[in-house]
Amino acid sequence: MLLHLAAEFDLQRDVVPWLAARGWALDTSENSSALYIVNVERNGKIIYTWKGNQRNTHIGLYDLQTKENEHLYMFEKDLRIISCSINSERTLLAVSFHQYTEEERVTQLLQSVSKYLTLLIEIHPINNVRVLKAVDSCVRVQFLYPVEGRNTSTESHLLLVSEDKYIEQFDIHVAEEEHKVVIQNSGQLPRARVADDLIWAQWDMTEQRLFYIVPKESRSTLRCVQFYPDENFNSTLESQLDISVNDTQVKLVNFGYDDCRDQDVASKSLNLQVFTSKAGGLCVCCSLASHIPGEITYSIYFLHRGYSKTFTVSLERPETPQLKEVVFLNLGYYVAAYLPGQFLHLLNIQHPDLLCYSLFLTGDDARIDMLPNCSIQSPLVSTVLDCCMGRMYTVSISDSDLLKFLENSKRDSERLAALHCALLCVRSTTDLEMKIIWWISENLSTCHSFDPIQEFIIASLYCRMCPEINNLDKLLPYTSLLDWTGVIPGVACATDIISLPVLEIQNSKGFWEKLDSNLESVKYAEPHLHYHNDVLRREWRNLSEEVEDRRTTAYLRNIFENAKKVLSHLDTWDSEERLVPLFQEEDYQQQLLMGLMVAQLKDHLMRHLQYVGKKKIEQIVLDYVANLLSLVHRIMKEVWKIYQLHSCIFCFDERGSEAEFMVFHIMTRILEAANGMCMPLPPGFHTLHLGLGVRCLPLHTLLHYIDNGVLHLTETCVRKLLEDLDDNEKNEKLKFSIVTRLPEALGLKARQFWDHPINANFLARKYVKLLLEKLGNRQCSCPVPERHPVPVEFLPLNYLTNMLAAIENQGVHPYEKQDPVNVRFVEEAALKHTMMLLGLRYS
Repeated sequence: MLLHLAAEFDLQRDVVPWLAARGWALDTSENSSALYIVNVERNGKIIYTWKGNQRNTHIGLYDLQTKENEHLYMFEKDLRIISCSINSERTLLAVSFHQYTEEERVTQLLQSVSKYLTLLIEIHPINNVRVLKAVDSCVRVQFLYPVEGRNTSTESHLLLVSEDKYIEQFDIHVAEEEHKVVIQNSGQLPRARVADDLIWAQWDMTEQRLFYIVPKESRSTLRCVQFYPDENFNSTLESQLDISVNDTQVKLVNFGYDDCRDQDVASKSLNLQVFTSKAGGLCVCCSLASHIPGEITYSIYFLHRGYSKTFTVSLERPETPQLKEVVFLNLGYYVAAYLPGQFLHLLNIQHPDLLCYSLFLTGDDARIDMLPNCSIQSPLVSTVLDCCMGRMYTVSISDSDLLKFLENSKRDSERLAALHCALLCVRSTTDLEMKIIWWISENLSTCHSFDPIQEFIIASLYCRMCPEINNLDKLLPYTSLLDWTGVIPGVACATDIISLPVLEIQNSKGFWEKLDSNLESVKYAEPHLHYHNDVLRREWRNLSEEVEDRRTTAYLRNIFENAKKVLSHLDTWDSEERLVPLFQEEDYQQQLLMGLMVAQLKDHLMRHLQYVGKKKIEQIVLDYVANLLSLVHRIMKEVWKIYQLHSCIFCFDERGSEAEFMVFHIMTRILEAANGMCMPLPPGFHTLHLGLGVRCLPLHTLLHYIDNGVLHLTETCVRKLLEDLDDNEKNEKLKFSIVTRLPEALGLKARQFWDHPINANFLARKYVKLLLEKLGNRQCSCPVPERHPVPVEFLPLNYLTNMLAAIENQGVHPYEKQDPVNVRFVEEAALKHTMMLLGLRYS
């Protein structure tokens, strides 16, 4: 079960013992709904009602913070409470109830008496009662709540929502008289009309927003009214929706919970809910009527992205008893479409365009045992209210079940979605990251349509960096995939372009500011905002080939300075991380790539985050690249633990173990992933990779890997190999194969570490060639000093060495930093080589 539910409130657990302790017994007669939830307020306080044995109707309040109950009011008659709300100061109570049933009105000749009554009651202490409405249509009540922590106010605002398709606001002024809070307004309370002709309305209690829909011919208009703590209300949004509405019954969401009536209304009204996210996401979720048996259709309108997705699901068990309609849950980063006994569909709000963010579960994976097939609602983020059972749950995605699903999945689409869900929604912890890396190490060859290493690194970076600053999520990559062609079996998906909503708010803050930013991105530059590595790859290749170009000298200095700043972040690696023997060595190519990534990512962010300071952006970029390197190192550290390798891996006198070969294979896949994304690797990666390759691969395979660029020859590894291995026939073959493949500059340096006649002959020849090339056509006129007491009796060699010595005396020396190579070295090498060719022994 992917969704984990924790009962935050349970009427039987949290209220019934409290009632029993005070002698308030419940009415247990047949067909009596003795105890049920009526409303959930903004501050988390839950209003409930119950009937006693004397048929009195009570209203109580439970505080989720203090875990305490409070008795608010009692009616000395049997009433069916429809709606109830209390103001933030807990001085006023608004109640709407069913006064008489139709049968009672006929039998008692009460035809002229209104069916529903709405009251405003002073409860601090209990004083006057005012009638707000006496009508035949149902009315819901909801107090507005100011920002938390504000001083006690002398004014309260109350919304009345009528099934006659209108909403109005009452302004209530109170005053304290003789320790009593009383309503000051004489006569009728001031009121203002908020909305008219609506067919659907939803209350957002957390942000104090009212969403409602007005039908217009074949289309509908979604509108939003924002209520402010110290002002009036403003219309903030209007959006055209291609949704046909049923005009037979008004549907009200989050305006109290009369579960029996809600179930009756559900079959006659629009099943629709609006969800918002902190990042400026605005989604309209709607379940559509399907005329094909065994099929369910629902749509998610991503208004902040300008398109909608309509899903048609072929039910696996259409005969199973099920909820009549899809339930939509707000999980913060995700929206869930849930049909008990059938499926659970999670969709990412910020990036719904790729199915790597869409997790579709069926069978046992989609089961939520605590939620029966009855009235389920999501009044708050990550909250589920079960009206039938009288429970409110907090909902979270279970990381353990998500990992089990990831491990047991057989399809790439499921693996990809579960991987992203774990990293982005669960907000990865060290333990979770470790388990994901273990899974990746075992499934590198089972994922065919995506690279799990790339997705792990990019998604983890996105999760770590994006909370840093607004709009950063639009600029950083969130997946390595440009598109995703995979399909969900049994699910058809249609994507439609929709009109962007129109904002009617000036100088917006908070959610509205972020929504406006999202809409601007869609209008103008959204496809071009995310950072791509195409330019980075091209620039890296050009600079790698033209290092000596004088025009780039200053530019290169800046690039390498960027790399130094990144590497300074890595100096904080702890002793445990040193388990992997990465060497703090000079790696020109990787430092060049690091510096280039810093420079280009900084330019990218500077273009789009102009309101953020330059120093802040530079810090973000350095953190991004340093975190990238740390993630690669983290993968290697976990792999090292999995295969129980030790740090003393750099000895070449024995073959590698099977565990070392597995680690070598994983490092090869890391290198492949890095090349695909053009991302740098930690210092010493190539040295460690090459060292494992020498230990694990046969010579012909090793050379093939080197020739094809899989293994990179580094000075650290080559030097150790030349110095540590003796010169038997097998090792000579290995050394010569390596040395002949070294770049010229590195080859000249590395040959000096290998004391071998043929290697010395090569160095001598190269030294003579360079001396003569530097001499040019100049003549030697300087006297040649005696270099040793017994000259060699071989005139050609004497002449050559005397001439070379003369050139050296003129200050010409190609190997200024490599003292062992000089004229004496040339002479010795020539004699040794001659003796070897003659088959003689040299002494």
